[in-house]
Amino acid sequence: MILVLVMAAALWGIGWAMKAPVRARAVMIGILMIAVLLIQFTLPFGHPLRQATGGDPRLWLLFLGFGLVVVGYSFGLRKVRTLAKAKSEPAKQTGTFNDSELDRYARHIMLREIGGPGQKKLKNAKVLVVGAGGLGSSALLYLAAAGVGQIGVIDEDTVDNSNLQRQVIHTDAAIGQPKALSAASAMTALNPWITVKPYTRKLTAENAAALVAEYDLVLDGTDNFDTRYLVNRVAVEARKPLISAAMTQWEGQISLYDPANGGPCYQCVFPEAPAAGLVPSCAEAGVLGPLPGIIGSMMAAEAVKYITGAGESLRGRLMMYDALYADTRIMKTKHSDDCPVCGGMHS
Repeated sequence: MILVLVMAAALWGIGWAMKAPVRARAVMIGILMIAVLLIQFTLPFGHPLRQATGGDPRLWLLFLGFGLVVVGYSFGLRKVRTLAKAKSEPAKQTGTFNDSELDRYARHIMLREIGGPGQKKLKNAKVLVVGAGGLGSSALLYLAAAGVGQIGVIDEDTVDNSNLQRQVIHTDAAIGQPKALSAASAMTALNPWITVKPYTRKLTAENAAALVAEYDLVLDGTDNFDTRYLVNRVAVEARKPLISAAMTQWEGQISLYDPANGGPCYQCVFPEAPAAGLVPSCAEAGVLGPLPGIIGSMMAAEAVKYITGAGESLRGRLMMYDALYADTRIMKTKHSDDCPVCGGMHS
C-alpha cells in the first residue's frame, strides 16, 4: 500500500512540476487506482504484486469511497458559493443600484446638477443610437460608461480596417464583424450593469417607427442625408427628441431637434439635402481622426443633460466646431411653419 501511495504522490508532483491542471493530475491518480483494483481482483491471493499493492481490495474500496465523499463535498460547496454570489449581486435591476454601481457613478452623483435622482433617470433611460461608426463610437462608449440603462445600436455595416483610425469602439480583432455586435461587446465589457440591444440591419422606412417607439431619445450619427431625414421624420412622428450630428474633414456640427417641446426639427434647419458631390463623405474627403470622438462625446453629453435635466441643451441652437482653427460657434435655429415634417406641431 505504501508503494501505491508513493506512486500517487509522485504522479501528483510530476503533474505539478509540468503545470498540469488539477483535473489532469486527478485523472492520472484515478487511472492508478483503477489499475490497483484490477490487480487486487484479478491476481490470486499471495501474488507478490497483489501483496505489494495492499493485498486486500476492501481497503482500496474504502479509500476510494472516502475520496469520492471529499470530492463531492468540495464540488457541492463551490456550487453553493456560486449560487450565493449570484443572488447577492442582482444585475441590471431597474431603478436600484448595487455597491459596484454606486462606486462607479460616484463622480456623477457628486454633481449637484445630476446627483442620485439624475443617475436614477439615466439608469431608467432608453437611448437608441443610429450608426456605430465614427460619431457612434464615442457616443456609445460614454453612454455606456454614464450608466444609461438600455442602449440600442443599429448598423448594417461591418468593421473594416480603414474604420479604426477614428471608430474607437472597434478593435483590430473585430475586423469583419458586424459593427453593432462589435460595439455591443465593447459596451458591456466597459459596463456590465447596462443592457445593450444590437440591431445588425439597415434602418428603413419599414422598421424605423417600431424601433424608435421603444426608446426615449434618439442619437443619429449616420453619414448620409437619406437616413438623417428618415430618422428625423420618425422621431417627430413619435414625439421623441433627436440629437443629430455630422462632420467632414476638420469640422463638425451638433444640435438637439425637439419640436414636441418647442424646438425645430432637423428638416426645419436643413430643408433639402445638398446636391450630390457638394458635401463629400469622409471616405471621399477624409476626416481628422479625433474629430468624431469630440463630436460624438458632445452627443453623449447632450444626451446625459437631456435625460437628467441638467444645464441648457442645444434645443434651438446649432453648435459648429472647427478643429483646424480651434473655433466654436453657435447659431440660433427656429422651427419653420412650412416644414413638411413638423410644421403642424407649432400651429
